[in-house]
Order: sequence, then structure tokens, then C-alpha cells
Amino acid sequence: MKRKELREAAVKLFYEMDIQKTFEHKFYKNFLAENELIALKDNYLKEVFDSFLLNRDNIDDIIQKSSTSWDIKRIAKVDLSILRVAITEILYLSDIPDKVSINEAIDLAKKYGDENSYKFVNGLLGKIVKNEN
Repeated sequence: MKRKELREAAVKLFYEMDIQKTFEHKFYKNFLAENELIALKDNYLKEVFDSFLLNRDNIDDIIQKSSTSWDIKRIAKVDLSILRVAITEILYLSDIPDKVSINEAIDLAKKYGDENSYKFVNGLLGKIVKNEN
């Protein structure tokens, strides 16, 4: 699988976890089995999942603080999942350039979000990268 496809799988994984309110390692294994991803050779999905689980409170706090006009509970779940994946990459996966994470998040927001999702995602991630640097 290409990294782009794995990133999309990560968004789906985060979305399902959020819907089911289950942020546990067993959910990851079930997701892999259900989506026939057991034989993944690329470690990206595991890295992004583990990094997110370890840092979920910090990531959500960053989203909340950066989204001055929206409470995190009001952010569309798909947009929130895209943001969580991108922020996890930006903060915890040093081998991925910030610009790549942002561009991929925008593409995912265009594909899965509503007509304004990509603007929201782009603006929020730009603000976060600026504040983190």
C-alpha cells in the first residue's frame, strides 16, 4: 500500500474510534482484520496509531486551543479525524515534512468532508504549525 492509502486508512481508523468512543489497541487489531490490512509491511499505520493513543489529550487540546470559533465537540467527526492524523504526523512522525501532512490532509478533506472542510483543515493546520514552530 502507498503512504497516501495508509493515511486514508488512518483517517478511517480514527473516525471509527471516535464514533465508537473506543481508543484502545484492540480496536486497531480489529480494524486491520476487518479491512484486510493484516499483512501490512509499512509501519506507518501502527506508528500513527500508537503516537496518537499516547498523545491524544495533547493533540485534542491543540485542536481545541487553535479552533477559537469551534468547540472540538462541534467539529465534524471526519474533519476531526483528518486533523488528528495530520497533527500526529506533524508533531510525532519526524520523517514526514509538515507541508506533506498539510497537503494530504487538505486532499482528504476535499474527498471526505463538506465543501468547506478543506479550508477549515488548511487554516487550522497552518495555525498549528506556525504556533508549534
